[in-house]
Amino acid sequence: MNITQLEPQIIWKNFAALNAVPRPSKKEEKVIEFIKKFGEKLGLETTVDEVGNVIIRKPATPGMQNRKPIVLQSHLDMVCQKNADVNFDFDSQGIEMEVHEDWVKAKGTTLGADNGLGVAAIMSILESSDIAHPDLEALFTIDEETGMTGAMGLKPGSLHGDILLNLDTEEDDEIDIGCAGGIDVTATANYPLENAKGMIVKIDIKGLQGGHSGMDIHKGFGNANVILGRLLYTGIYDQNLQLISIDGGGLRNAIPREANAVISVRNAPEFLENAAALKSAILEEFASVEKDLQITLENFSTHEKALSEEDSKKIILALKSAHNGVYRMSPDVADLVEASNNVARVELKHGELKILNLSRSSVESTKFAVAEQLKSVFELAGMNVEFSGSYPGWKPKPGSEIVKIMEKIYEEKFNSKPHVVACHAGLECGIIGANYPKMEMVSFGPTIRGAHSPDEMANIPSTQKFWGYLKDILANIPEKN
Repeated sequence: MNITQLEPQIIWKNFAALNAVPRPSKKEEKVIEFIKKFGEKLGLETTVDEVGNVIIRKPATPGMQNRKPIVLQSHLDMVCQKNADVNFDFDSQGIEMEVHEDWVKAKGTTLGADNGLGVAAIMSILESSDIAHPDLEALFTIDEETGMTGAMGLKPGSLHGDILLNLDTEEDDEIDIGCAGGIDVTATANYPLENAKGMIVKIDIKGLQGGHSGMDIHKGFGNANVILGRLLYTGIYDQNLQLISIDGGGLRNAIPREANAVISVRNAPEFLENAAALKSAILEEFASVEKDLQITLENFSTHEKALSEEDSKKIILALKSAHNGVYRMSPDVADLVEASNNVARVELKHGELKILNLSRSSVESTKFAVAEQLKSVFELAGMNVEFSGSYPGWKPKPGSEIVKIMEKIYEEKFNSKPHVVACHAGLECGIIGANYPKMEMVSFGPTIRGAHSPDEMANIPSTQKFWGYLKDILANIPEKN
């Protein structure tokens, strides 16, 4: 079935048009121009700010002029991940989509429903002529996925709304009123090279499901970099191991699905025996949650030089020690991860090492506690450590007027209670709210599974549900004070 034939057709039409435009994080030039032309073609006031955020303003529909003005907000960029056997260029190609029963998926890549369905919904409101709404500003931010620089660069006074509706939540029965902040932790080092002294072995890990490093961090999924560190650790004391290269993971906000290392081992038979035993144990550990996990250990050929055994040992000990996963559960909100870390990317090439982490927390003090623990580990291993991209969390306000209205509409419309929650993902509300402290904010959206991985898929019935809910919310925005 053609995507544009799905209901509601207006959303899927706009989503298909959006997904035809390449929109990797930090490379949003094409999608910025696409949205800018979209607003201008509708004859609406359209501006692009200094960092690339697009704001489109639409006057209230008749009879709605006395309601509080609102901001509809979603981010233009998408996480770009693909399966290893898929040939795809995110910089030049549009996403190839297909329908599987009640789900829309991409062909071996991320779908971009995060946050493309939110963008498409806002586009649909902007071009509509029969949907009631107050004065609205559509805010399309950039670079949410790799630094939130769009939200950070939004200047005070750019927005005039009293209520912000963020359309970036991935469960259709949730009303999100808070989120985690984050900070990037980067460890780097340069090492001298020498000749490899033993047999060359390659360790290859693939088939993990990956996922969102915030929303999925508590689910027990495998982290390819962590598994690789465990396997390497078996060889640092008795088998005289030298690292030649490591290539593990990708983006900071995606749980690593694949990793490999090329090593030199002087006592290779013993190492291979021990590593094979550990491999069997790891496969058994993850049997219920990572059914496609594959670990291979094989002889390899390379002319590249290696690190010394001592430097190799320091790196492996650091990988083994760096915290990954849940750091603390919230003592105040049931089942909410308060703080976590994702060991996202490990790259060792020609003696140059980079280890990229994303630490998250809804509490600023524990965010820095996680980051400082990582810094301590990496500095003990002789690495340089840098903090960057820090952004605040979003403090929940469960009693706000818009939350009460949305709860009431949901109960009446769907005959059940929504879950009013805070999430462990990073949403732009916390950053925007720092400049607009009086603005009421809430986040919601259609059900999306597997965000930040090639398994990402968007639920079709849920998108219909979300669209009807959004329209009813717009029609019931309260009057100005």
